[in-house]
Amino acid sequence: MKYFKSLISMVRNLPLNLTQGKNRQGSKVTSKPLQQKKILACTLLLVISVMAFLASCESIAVDEPTYLLSDTSVFQDETTAESAVVGIYSQIMGGTAFASGGRQSVTYLSGLSADTFTNYSFLADENQFYTNALNATNNTLEQSIWNQGYNHIYTANSILEGLAKATEISADTKQRLEGEAKFIRAFFNFYLVNLFGDIPLVTTTDYLINSTISRSPVADIYEQIIADLEDAEKYLPSDYSFYSGMRTRPTRFAASALLARTFLYTEQWSMAEQEASKLIGATDVFTLESDLDNVFLATSKEAIWQLASIDGTRDTWEGYNFILTNTPPIAVTLADGFLQNFGPNDSRLLQWTGHITDGTQSYGFPFKYKIRAGGTGSEFSMVLRLAEQYLIRAEARAMLGNLPNALADLNTIRTRAGVANIQASEIPEFSDLLMEERHLELFAEWGHRWLDLKRTGRANTVLSPLKPDWQETDVLYPIPQQEIQTNPNLSQNPGY
Repeated sequence: MKYFKSLISMVRNLPLNLTQGKNRQGSKVTSKPLQQKKILACTLLLVISVMAFLASCESIAVDEPTYLLSDTSVFQDETTAESAVVGIYSQIMGGTAFASGGRQSVTYLSGLSADTFTNYSFLADENQFYTNALNATNNTLEQSIWNQGYNHIYTANSILEGLAKATEISADTKQRLEGEAKFIRAFFNFYLVNLFGDIPLVTTTDYLINSTISRSPVADIYEQIIADLEDAEKYLPSDYSFYSGMRTRPTRFAASALLARTFLYTEQWSMAEQEASKLIGATDVFTLESDLDNVFLATSKEAIWQLASIDGTRDTWEGYNFILTNTPPIAVTLADGFLQNFGPNDSRLLQWTGHITDGTQSYGFPFKYKIRAGGTGSEFSMVLRLAEQYLIRAEARAMLGNLPNALADLNTIRTRAGVANIQASEIPEFSDLLMEERHLELFAEWGHRWLDLKRTGRANTVLSPLKPDWQETDVLYPIPQQEIQTNPNLSQNPGY
């Protein structure tokens, strides 16, 4: 750790000509170090992150780098190029923002925006998410969602540009790493476009271009996401043996899973069904865990893509933040209205929720992850899992008029939960039942409920009775005010 701190100090004290300039919105790079024209500082931080990551996780078969690299040499060697890509995951899990599962992540903040949680936090930024009264100056929104999302996209772009110039890396390795970088870029674009609507489509590290870039229509963002994922699906490994059986780096299966979701969100029903069927049909690789307590383990056969902690003090931020041990709660609990939607014999109520009491009031909390503290390495943060693919295919099949098979997929999930099959004779009836099932199955995961309410047009009906400050324009988060002030070509979302 002392060595890591000394390297970080070296990065912070780089000459000014490497750290000055303007980022994508035109502000000084010194405030957003991953959005600078030169990538040397980024490369050094990647290497540091990789070293810390490799020391705590055995899932990445890459030798520990023993020297520092310049931007001209990092992609001239397969080992260091691999390390640069692996560094993305250490960046993601190195804090509590965006994809970490932490308190400033999409999982936590978008959960506040929906109807799953009750908020007991006194933090003003979090309360704005909960009351759907976000201010464009909300620091958490800017730093942990917008900036972090584009930081990761910037890193992916840096890797793609470096690989394009590489001459000493084999074609197979280059393609695989390109597929991984494109998957990462697609993943963060997916969440940014769903949270903010029209967003800047950033495909370069050129700060002169990025500092004045305008917002692109949602359709254009999805077009880029699909193109990136289709490339990733071709280039990534076809199984997990390449990564020693661990599911902490994306394979073709992860690309298919995110493609299935993307096609669902863009109402390309046949394509959504096709991609989801690839996962469901791969029975030698994936299966629904019969015991719900096994779903979120590092060894889960339901896992398509997971993220491993780089902090030895905890397995997941989800476990740390959601599991209640003190009363009264100081963060979130599960909303009473949500808990009442479970049937009394639903295994998800019994195994995925916990309860504490202060003597007069009972508080429910997400208990999908069982370990609050202590780095056991037995639980990984789940990003993509098989159950979602059944729900995706069920919805796609229903929209294609194939209601019997849609019901079969939905009831597969219900059977696993120990509850009776449902019947529906009309698509609208089925759609309502499906949305409720998605909430019960995917709660406290990756903002699924918030995105489902938005994309299906249910947000106003569901949230307006619960949130006194609710306005229909709240379905989109505001573009951070600082970004608009520094980039004259950025506009604000309606209602802010």
